[in-house]
Amino acid sequence: MREAEFDGRGSLIRWTESEGEGPALVYVHGLGSMATVYHAHTAAHPALADRRQLFVDLPGHGISDRPADFGYTLEDHARALAAVLDAAGVAGAELVAHSMGGAVAIVLADRRPELVARLLLTEANLDPHPVSTAGSSGIATYTEEEFVHGGGHAQVLARVAPSWAATMRLADPLGLHRTAVGLVHGTRPTMRQLLMRAREIERIYLVGGREDDLVGRAELVASGVRVVTVPDAGHNIMFDNPAAFVREVAGVHGAAG
Repeated sequence: MREAEFDGRGSLIRWTESEGEGPALVYVHGLGSMATVYHAHTAAHPALADRRQLFVDLPGHGISDRPADFGYTLEDHARALAAVLDAAGVAGAELVAHSMGGAVAIVLADRRPELVARLLLTEANLDPHPVSTAGSSGIATYTEEEFVHGGGHAQVLARVAPSWAATMRLADPLGLHRTAVGLVHGTRPTMRQLLMRAREIERIYLVGGREDDLVGRAELVASGVRVVTVPDAGHNIMFDNPAAFVREVAGVHGAAG
């Protein structure tokens, strides 16, 4: 396990990594998740096993610290992720980022483009103010006090799928709520706009084929984003169709429609 200070007050972001060759693969998890839980099973595939791979837990999640005086905005998380890459001596990384982690990766690529050579985004959040769900927007409907101390955290855990609750219950409630609020607020320009203008970076967006409701697909494609619909997959593509997911991470195109 490795760690780096991220907030100027001694708080540490932590990650595990495997040795290997080529550009580093950096895995960034979604809201209330952990990088190893969502990606270790695919990272061990022979097509990826010889690569250097970093599994990062964002502040407030997993094994990383959870300071109460941290903002947990997308920009805050992106700066923390940059601290990991700087400490690890990584530039020109390939970021494999899921859901909320995709939004963080997009912000990092905009703020520190020298750190990122490739964005592979799995069902990433691109727009602010999504429809209210039990996920980020559902969490953000609570006030911070209601969520952290008024039972909101337990209510959300009871509503979400058991597999998500298994990692969400390990996240800090305060950090989880502030991260959800930051994700709902998004960025200006929006994450979508930041992604479309990042033309110097290879960009792939994976969408699960079970509910392929990606908004603005044509606009993304016109800006140079390669949009891939992965069959037999929902939001968690790495679990639902790991073979197709590995092929995309490894850069073997044409496997998914």
